[in-house]
This record gives sequence, structure tokens and C-alpha cells, in this order.
Amino acid sequence: MALDYQITMDCAEPLELSRFWASALGYLAEDNSALIEQVAAQGLATEDDYTVVDGRRAWITLAAIRHPDDPVHAFTGAGLGRRMLFQQVPEPKTVKNRVHLDLRSGPEGRDAEVARLEALGATVVTVIEEPGASHVCMLDPEGNEFDVQ
Repeated sequence: MALDYQITMDCAEPLELSRFWASALGYLAEDNSALIEQVAAQGLATEDDYTVVDGRRAWITLAAIRHPDDPVHAFTGAGLGRRMLFQQVPEPKTVKNRVHLDLRSGPEGRDAEVARLEALGATVVTVIEEPGASHVCMLDPEGNEFDVQ
């Protein structure tokens, strides 16, 4: 049996980094406002735990994005398919990622995709042009490596 999974990224600013990746991938920000309202009403979360983004309550230390075609939990708003979770951690990133994302735009669309990602806040690190290994190494706004192929 195949398993569903999510990619989880440690970061300093979950809401900001989730916005970048939602735009980069064409994903949607999860709406957890109903869950947050219930947890707050039970006294399990305070106003220090959440903020308001686009008129909805959102966790300060967690943010998630999901593929627009995948199912979503009706109450929690959590994606049940392709999903990325961004969790706030106190320490900064200090070394190269052991795992990174490869975004596949195809050779004919790569330059335009790199330019689009730069406009969103990504940075080009290097361009690799070798037989069988043509891609652009980039950094997201918090310095996490990813490639555009």
C-alpha cells in the first residue's frame, strides 16, 4: 500500500515562507480558521498563538499549503494529499539541505520559471549545464536550496 506524505520545512517565518511556496508551486494556503476558533474557544490557544491573514485566523508558528486538486479535511482545513507544512523553529539554517525539491518546468520554460521565482523572492545560486544534468540551483527566501529543471 502506498502512503500519503507531506513535506515539512523548519523555518523562521512560516506564514511568509508558505506564501512564497504557494506562489511558486501554484498551491493554496490552508484555511485552519475553524479549528483555531474551536481551540481558542476551549481555552487551548490564545491570541498570542494566532494572527489574522486575509480575514482568517492563522497559526503564527505553523502554516501549510496544499495542491488545489487534492482533498481537504472539511473541519480542520488540512490538506489530505500533496501538502507542505512550515513550522517555526528558533535556530537559523546553518548547513546545506540534505533533501531539496526539484521543480520541473522543462528546458523550454526553465528561464521564464527562474525569472518568475526570482520575482517571488528566490535567488539563483548557480546554473548547471552538463549532459543529463541541466538545472538551476536556487534558494528560497529563507535560504533553502531547490532546483529548477
